[in-house]
Amino acid sequence: MSKGSLELFVAGAGPAYTDRPGATGAAYLVRHGSTAILLDLGQGSLPRVVGELDPTELDAVVISHLHPDHFIDLVALRHYLRYGLDRPRRLRVLAPAGLAGRLDALHAEPGFTAEALDCANLAEGPLILGDLHMEARLVTHTAESYAFRVAAPGADRGLVYSGDCGRAADLAPLIRPGDTLLCEVSFGPGPVPDGVNHLDGPAVGELAATADVGRVLLTHLQMGYSQTATIESVRSRFDGPVELVEPGSRFTI
Repeated sequence: MSKGSLELFVAGAGPAYTDRPGATGAAYLVRHGSTAILLDLGQGSLPRVVGELDPTELDAVVISHLHPDHFIDLVALRHYLRYGLDRPRRLRVLAPAGLAGRLDALHAEPGFTAEALDCANLAEGPLILGDLHMEARLVTHTAESYAFRVAAPGADRGLVYSGDCGRAADLAPLIRPGDTLLCEVSFGPGPVPDGVNHLDGPAVGELAATADVGRVLLTHLQMGYSQTATIESVRSRFDGPVELVEPGSRFTI
């Protein structure tokens, strides 16, 4: 891996529900140098993360928004940190306001989350996580949903992760020419139903072309939509590389 590059491992790429065997909720492991962070940690994704590194080696987990398919495996991670080690460990979690309260309420146990997870509220703007530079930006989805750009210090190119997003234009301010765009494409080749805050392939392709991204990685495809037709709907508007990621996929950025 070159000095300015990132390693991306897809631990999970599924939506809230799916019929695809082996699909798990959103979870993307990003590493550079000695730093490792997780972008989201959805249902069933922790085992693949553990297969890559001991979770105690993570610098942080960053949650894009408070839908369970993007954070619910924090429960399993909390249990591992609390009970699965010779001595309990703690981990930093950055998320929209209210995450700890939701996990506590799920167990009807005030303080459940704080026994292992140090939760802090996200805000728009830059953030340094070890050897990684991150920028967070609010996007259209829930009342507080974020997309992120992650890059090595001084690198010209980085990774932009959409989280769940209902307006492609919200992502444009994060993108630098040549960046890799890891983007939800929930409604495949489209169209997106009225009033639903997600994206489809044509919207992603249009964004990728106008923002001059280097590569598009598609994720979060809902069941019932053709993978081939989804990829082609992006390629009809963007002439760069396009790929639908799967759990276990690896990329160098």
